[in-house]
Amino acid sequence: MNESLHRLGEYVLLMKKSISIPDRWSMFFKQLIREIYKLGVDSLWIVIIISVFIGTVIAIQISLNITSPLIPTFTIGYMTREIILLEFSSSIMCLILAGKVGSNIASEIGTMRVTEQIDAMEIMGVNAANFLILPKLLGLMAFIPVLVIISMFTGILGGTFASYLGDGGVMTPTTFEYGLQIWFNPFYVWYSIVKSIVYAFIIASTSSYFGYFVRGGALEVGKASTNSVVMSSIMILMADVIMTHIMLT
Repeated sequence: MNESLHRLGEYVLLMKKSISIPDRWSMFFKQLIREIYKLGVDSLWIVIIISVFIGTVIAIQISLNITSPLIPTFTIGYMTREIILLEFSSSIMCLILAGKVGSNIASEIGTMRVTEQIDAMEIMGVNAANFLILPKLLGLMAFIPVLVIISMFTGILGGTFASYLGDGGVMTPTTFEYGLQIWFNPFYVWYSIVKSIVYAFIIASTSSYFGYFVRGGALEVGKASTNSVVMSSIMILMADVIMTHIMLT
């Protein structure tokens, strides 16, 4: 219990130190653009690939499990859309990004810590936490709505592709597209975007914390990277429950 409170206090103090006005705006903006590209743009390929295949699989599995004639076939498109908008493109995709982006952040900052680069920056009077962490926080939070929207589009595109593989059975392109359009609630898109921004903060801040307080050598950097992914995933799931209860009930 004491160790958990100690870690929580360290995390809060680190975020307080990180979220402050940068000393040099020109350097901050260069670093921000670099982090947006490294953390966000480089994740586009994995988001597109996973979203297309998961959207296709969701549509196929729903169509295979609709056996009752009382259930209209357009519910396949409707359910595929709701699953992608409400959970997959925000929560599940961010859990995947926690593994890719989170481990990257933790290992990068952790390596700088064990090689004493952060110590050198602090000796020179540089706010190392602000210089290293704030661009990562803002960069990921700024670009993750783009990733979510792309995930929504490609996931639904994958489901539409699956409807053309139905050979005129239960799922047809016409009924699937009708299900995509019926009872559409635009709030669900904003709901997913808001959730993803919160998740981006969790991923960047948690990973930065574990990397910043690494002590030891390469083995400890690997452990910090693993711990950051595990803790980010747990916090994302907890935030998902809380935000769903607040925003949808």
